[in-house]
Amino acid sequence: MTQNLARTVFLLAHTGRPAAIRSAELVVKGLLRHGIGVRVLEEEACDLPLPDEVELVGEATPACLDGCELLIVLGGDGTLLRGAEFARASGVPMLGVNLGRVGFLAEAERDDLDRVVDRVVARSYEVEERMTVDVVVHRNGDVVHTDWALNEAAVQKAGAEKLLEVVLEIDGRPVTGFGCDGVVLSTPTGSTAYAFSAGGPVVWPEVEALLMVPISAHALFAKPLVTSPESVLAVEVLPHVPPGVLWCDGRRTIELPPGARVEVRRGAVPVRLARLHHSSFTDRLVAKFALPTTGWRGAH
Repeated sequence: MTQNLARTVFLLAHTGRPAAIRSAELVVKGLLRHGIGVRVLEEEACDLPLPDEVELVGEATPACLDGCELLIVLGGDGTLLRGAEFARASGVPMLGVNLGRVGFLAEAERDDLDRVVDRVVARSYEVEERMTVDVVVHRNGDVVHTDWALNEAAVQKAGAEKLLEVVLEIDGRPVTGFGCDGVVLSTPTGSTAYAFSAGGPVVWPEVEALLMVPISAHALFAKPLVTSPESVLAVEVLPHVPPGVLWCDGRRTIELPPGARVEVRRGAVPVRLARLHHSSFTDRLVAKFALPTTGWRGAH
């Protein structure tokens, strides 16, 4: 056994899933077998069958990843987005193992766990940076909230009964206004998440751009818009309408009072993802959505 005790991997799992518990056990045993240390949150450790060698940390802060070379996340999209919060704040690359349905942020599936361990042990992975967005909420000229997102910031109506009335702005100029269920302000990474469900385009991750996608807009011109990554997108909630809500990555939310203004721009801090595969995003797209390709003949 090669001793690599100077190396430490942080493990984050959705312990409410039996599959995550089994997967965590396999990953932990595999890494320890090769002398790689494993660190786990104390709150998750009670649900996992962990050996005594596993290091436990009590507080879920970015500092709990200090000294770790990698963050392995086991779970569905929600767990992967939780992992992205740790990855962004700490700068540690995240390697996601999908235990949910689609899992575009994941690099591996549950059947790949042995290979995941082998590649981590051999340091046979690459790291890529994914663009984020920084989000600022203004009201009456004052900044009342700041946030960020890897996938999207979504401005939505707060209740089911009335539409949200908004005006859209790009680079300081008004574009259009309408009543709608909401507006998704997305990164290319988020183009296959909420923006996709709202009818937005699929954007390849290496394309640097921002997306503005209306949700069920009552308007003639309510098309998805793709802008420069240096653009500043804004959604203004009209003063006379009921309040809306802001969701960032579907995890963090605040109420948007009438007259609130949400600005989104390219994030100052990216999320680093560990990659095991050299396969194209096209192949990933086809596999994740089970797209029919029967009859394809390729170039001749």
